[in-house]
Amino acid sequence: MIDTKYERLIEFLKSKKNGILAYSGGLDSTFLLYAIKESGISAAAVIGKSVTMPKNDLATALQMIEIIGIQHRIIETSELTDENFISNPPNRCFYCKNALFGALTKIANVEGFTNIFDGSTIDDLNDYRPGLKAKELHNVISPLIIADLNKDEIRQLSKEKGLKTWNKPASPCLSSRLPYGERITTSALTMIESAEGVLRELGFTNNLRVRHHGNLARIELDSIDIIKAIDNTSQIVKKFREIGFLYVTIDIEGYVSGKLNRAIK
Repeated sequence: MIDTKYERLIEFLKSKKNGILAYSGGLDSTFLLYAIKESGISAAAVIGKSVTMPKNDLATALQMIEIIGIQHRIIETSELTDENFISNPPNRCFYCKNALFGALTKIANVEGFTNIFDGSTIDDLNDYRPGLKAKELHNVISPLIIADLNKDEIRQLSKEKGLKTWNKPASPCLSSRLPYGERITTSALTMIESAEGVLRELGFTNNLRVRHHGNLARIELDSIDIIKAIDNTSQIVKKFREIGFLYVTIDIEGYVSGKLNRAIK
């Protein structure tokens, strides 16, 4: 069944003949990038680079583009000049995606591409995703949804195709670490990225988030990593204090995707 879905994906892409992909370097968009290459259509990947994108994600994206072998563009996005975005409302993602897809539309028009793709999956339809509205406004196509592929299936297929991103944890933009209503600043994003970097250097490679609550850092980890974090408390606290956090906590509930959305439900 999963192979049939992949065949459906390839046939759909072939029917579109060309397109540009909003590419992030994550599991889903990398798998779609691979499928686009396999389909043989005329295509390009476009990366929206900004301070909200973790640097290691940008590095992964560029590496996978080189491995897969497809032309690409890097555009500088400017979310932090938009008050609608930096005020951090619950629909924050709409403003970011609207700007990104607007930029992709301009590129498509100039370069002769007739389709814009993104890596949304059927799992995204079951969560709070204000960015989906922006996708509709710009007629962005989600081939993975059309092929009825979920994240587990994409991981399985990615592993079969030899893509190193097959087991890559989800990595949304850094602004998702701030509670709604807390203003998004370059300083806060830098603190978050540095703190998450500390955890990775200590060997935490599974799902992790450092939630920014003003001068307090709340660490979310997979449950299997919580004891390890407690054992490394002194190192973590020391490094986080150097970054600028006054208080450091470990969330004993563990990592939960979209946990900050509880405030709006």
